[in-house]
Amino acid sequence: MGFGVSGSTAIIFLGVLIATGTLYTATSNAAENVLDARDAESERALERTNTEITIANATYNSTSDVLSVNVTNTGATTLEVDETTLLVDNAYTAPGSTSVDGDTTTNLWYAGQNLTMNYTTTTTPSRVKVVTSTGVAATNETVVVS
Repeated sequence: MGFGVSGSTAIIFLGVLIATGTLYTATSNAAENVLDARDAESERALERTNTEITIANATYNSTSDVLSVNVTNTGATTLEVDETTLLVDNAYTAPGSTSVDGDTTTNLWYAGQNLTMNYTTTTTPSRVKVVTSTGVAATNETVVVS
């Protein structure tokens, strides 16, 4: 065998080595991304499991046209007020004011605390639903009119 055969064999092995290195890097990155996504989904599932809310009451004041919804965080997850959604008669609404145990400046809603959401509407609502950022919801079919 001459130098041509040995040289071409060396070039082929070098090409296979470079291709294998590139394939390993791409495969490793893809596997790491899949593992990170699974970890993130597991963490979201744990938060969802530890989240629970209860609507204490929903009262509509027909004189001032204000619906006041009191919700208690009965789970173990700390929730954010601005990521909590209020649905009135199956329509998304933006509350006019919110407070957590009387504090209107906080955005954190800890376990055991009460969130009060006030919404101005001219029609008497019949159904109220509160949805958290984790997707856990509570519904109140009985709105007290005062």
